[in-house]
Amino acid sequence: MRLNDWQRELERYLLGDDPQAMHALLPELRDGPTLSGARGLAIYHNAYRARLLETLRDDYPAAHAWLGDEAFDTLMLAYLREHPPRHYSLRWLGEQLPGFIEQHLIAEQAAPLAELARLEWAFTLAFDAADAEALSLEQVAALPAEHWPTLKFAAHPSLQRLPCRYNSVALWRAVKEDAEFPGSQPLATEEWCLVWRQARICRYRTASQQEGAALQYLLGGASFAELCESLSRHGEQAPALAAGWLKQWLQDSLLVTSRAPAPG
Repeated sequence: MRLNDWQRELERYLLGDDPQAMHALLPELRDGPTLSGARGLAIYHNAYRARLLETLRDDYPAAHAWLGDEAFDTLMLAYLREHPPRHYSLRWLGEQLPGFIEQHLIAEQAAPLAELARLEWAFTLAFDAADAEALSLEQVAALPAEHWPTLKFAAHPSLQRLPCRYNSVALWRAVKEDAEFPGSQPLATEEWCLVWRQARICRYRTASQQEGAALQYLLGGASFAELCESLSRHGEQAPALAAGWLKQWLQDSLLVTSRAPAPG
């Protein structure tokens, strides 16, 4: 058997459920002094799958706490059958899990569990994101007043924004703090969870639906003046509200660049 064919057969075997060596592999196996080739391959098969499950438990500890060992492993094995590793790094192994949950569980369970999984994945993305120097409040405050209406901002590479309809943050925090795991509950009002990295540490906070939508609008390309205009229902308070949010976002180190074209 050519090496390329052997590698494909071995991959198929490792990703399968049966620890018994496939017929195509048997002629190529060699027994050791104390262990048969087939037995050694079966041990490797089990160890490989155990390592994948361990990685998913590490990436999704809150989902693991919710489901428990048996249900979590059953779901993850089903996930791995549909989404086997395709990257040399296990860092990306769980990337498709939130979408998989939505497709394979009943809606009542899928919606809150998928949201929780997205929150956990947001921390992974924030931790591994590229670095950039955050824009400071002092830098923006030093700009001429005539530049403010045309200010445009971009997000820090680590910033993740997640709309939440359930108490996913409370579930995640309970696992993080080794506290009693609460039951999943819908929120009275939708909120946003902001996750980012600052000084090599992942930070997070919740924001109102209104603030989250404003941040989404600003980072979608709107200028500061357009942000104020979008808040016109607040009347004369709109500029102060927008300025207050902008100050908070800068203090949180969520923004990295600004654009302030000179007036024509």
